[in-house]
Amino acid sequence: MFEAEADGLRELRSAKAIRVPAVLACGVTDDESFIEIEHLELRPPTAATETRLGEQLAELHRHTASRYGWHRDNTIGLTAQENAWSSDWVEFFREQRLGFQLELAAAQGYARELATPGAQLSARLPELFESYEPAASLLHGDLWAGNWGSVDGEPVIFDPAVYYGDRESDIAMTMLFGGFGKPFYAAYQSSWPMAGGYERRLRLYQLYHVLNHLNLFGRSYLGRALGLMRELL
Repeated sequence: MFEAEADGLRELRSAKAIRVPAVLACGVTDDESFIEIEHLELRPPTAATETRLGEQLAELHRHTASRYGWHRDNTIGLTAQENAWSSDWVEFFREQRLGFQLELAAAQGYARELATPGAQLSARLPELFESYEPAASLLHGDLWAGNWGSVDGEPVIFDPAVYYGDRESDIAMTMLFGGFGKPFYAAYQSSWPMAGGYERRLRLYQLYHVLNHLNLFGRSYLGRALGLMRELL
């Protein structure tokens, strides 16, 4: 897990779009694994910092690959995240994001509630992408408020779940738990406007993270997952 995190930090850092802490070491001792990264003194972000984050995130997303996925699997929180390369975004998301989380949820006893709407949504995914084919953008992958900060007025991002996919996925995660203000979204939209129909797709991408929280933290997230499924269907 730490090796994948280190690779993700290096991938983001190589784009030279947003500040990313340097990886100093990653390894295994006799009784534990570790990752050591650059120490940064974080400060509360200002509106100006949020504006720069929006602009720089758009720049990060302009770094693209020819396919969706990544050269290795990693984790989203403590959950495995598969990233096998695919030329089809709908197939990638159906199998390696939505389907993977639904299978985990079924194994934990949520099949009765989730199996039918999950199958219906999986079958109808192409409807959300009828006139939209996303670029395979370099993504942070887990961009919630706890995974970015401000250093000397400049944004910095860390703790990623990197892969190449729809840039809307990162935006969806910023909206899931709050912590990002109007300057951030205005700057992102000004730098690279979202495509038509994005509001509905944002709920799809949020569903992935809500299902992951259901699998990690339990039934308190079930209602939110079912609510997103009903909206999407």
